[in-house]
Amino acid sequence: MARVRLENITKRYESVTAVDDVSMEIEDGEFVTFVGPSGCGKSTTMETVAGLTQPTEGRVYIGEDDVTNLAPKDRGVAMVFQNIALFPHMDVYENISFGLRLRKYDDEEVRRRVEQAAEVVQLEGMLERMPDELSGGQQQRVAIARAIVRNPDVFLMDEPLANLDAKLRVHMRTELQRLHRELDTTIIYVTHDQAEAMTMSNRIAVLNEGRLQQLAPPLVCYNEPSNLFVAGFIGSPSMNFVDGELSDGGLETDNFAVDFDPNVVPGVTVGDAATLGIRPEDVHMARDAESLASTTDPIDARTDVLEPMGDEVFVYLLLSEAAGGSMGRDSTSSPNQLLMSVSPDTDIEANQDIEVVLDRSKIHLFETATGDALAHGITDLSERESGTTPTEADS
Repeated sequence: MARVRLENITKRYESVTAVDDVSMEIEDGEFVTFVGPSGCGKSTTMETVAGLTQPTEGRVYIGEDDVTNLAPKDRGVAMVFQNIALFPHMDVYENISFGLRLRKYDDEEVRRRVEQAAEVVQLEGMLERMPDELSGGQQQRVAIARAIVRNPDVFLMDEPLANLDAKLRVHMRTELQRLHRELDTTIIYVTHDQAEAMTMSNRIAVLNEGRLQQLAPPLVCYNEPSNLFVAGFIGSPSMNFVDGELSDGGLETDNFAVDFDPNVVPGVTVGDAATLGIRPEDVHMARDAESLASTTDPIDARTDVLEPMGDEVFVYLLLSEAAGGSMGRDSTSSPNQLLMSVSPDTDIEANQDIEVVLDRSKIHLFETATGDALAHGITDLSERESGTTPTEADS
């Protein structure tokens, strides 16, 4: 096991900057996931750790050693790729042991390591099978076992579940969590699938356009996003965003207002543009909001499209007559639209006039110009306005 430290890593390809001044520290035994959209720099950052890509600027440390200029084989890392790439003419035992045999390990040590790795990934009794006799999940476990036998300091996994079907991906997520617990080793995982990132990681590194946006535990990224990008990327469906302007009484948008004292928000002044963020599960029908401690005033809306998902129903809301037309899953940033999540037994139908409220404790405020987070929870702002801290209010 080993700690991984990146210091000001930048990678340029002529005029394109794939990774832009990324610094982070991954603790010994930690599971950290690099997540972001295609082209955000997550795979390039991992390849820099592996030694497959040489950084234009910056240093890479594994443990206490500067490995920036070391070859991949000398870094103590093992990598599992999206493409499983098993040798079709070799059985499972030969595939797992291939790297050890290249390094001239004696037969007894090779067998010991292969059997140990096969036990960890639950491949006992399958060592004599050929790859085409295995399921997709079993083939992926062979690839993972091939990495385990090297006893690496760091595991690097680049979208290893991307080619599996949805049900198998869920199963393999559980397997990887169990594997991390049993091996107690450092794992760096790359994915564009936020569900994988949220469910498996100790921390998530969210990247966009080559820059690190936030490095924090999954629920911190979800509940306290550092900026508009993280807020919109983490969570499915995406957070609702509504642009507005700070006034003496709070935030004014085209269709509703949220009251608070803007003077308690650091670094902003009345007249500044601000963006309100609210997740679909924190938008409630006004008639069902009695259990909430603090809500906004009721907002007039009309239901547009309903999407039953089994355990919940997504309700697309129009806030004004001007908001005609269909609304896509990523179209929740219009000032005239909101997405609400309700229980499947809720009495609601399309083209229905309703009133909704927002849970003030779940409202996020962002600076529109920079995208930086200003506040998470308007209830706290009201408490600070009255001179009472959240702790005092709860006691």
